[in-house]
Amino acid sequence: MEIDVLVAVDWVAVCKTTDVPRDGGVCALVEGEQIAIFNFTRRGEWYATQNLCPHKQQMVLSRGMIGSTGDTCEPKVACPFHKRTFSLLTGECLNADECAITTYPVKVEGDQVYVGLSNS
Repeated sequence: MEIDVLVAVDWVAVCKTTDVPRDGGVCALVEGEQIAIFNFTRRGEWYATQNLCPHKQQMVLSRGMIGSTGDTCEPKVACPFHKRTFSLLTGECLNADECAITTYPVKVEGDQVYVGLSNS
């Protein structure tokens, strides 16, 4: 049996929608953490992950290429330096045995982008 776990989040305003390039990303410093924000325009979706690529410990994921993979067209980001790819949904590394990255919920209201941070 699958159990859904509800986690309370605090929504933090991180940038304006116009700050994020179409089909690209930017980095925002949110409560001391670098978070990559992605505007996946082709899908009409927004994503947020940690900015740190775990492969070489570099803050670069916001500059990575986004795309889709597999039969389900899962959204992904590729590190611009090392080409490791990570699911934008789950954070799982899709092409190596690297550890996963942290993902965050995103919502857009008007022209403001918010990232959800766990308040627990």
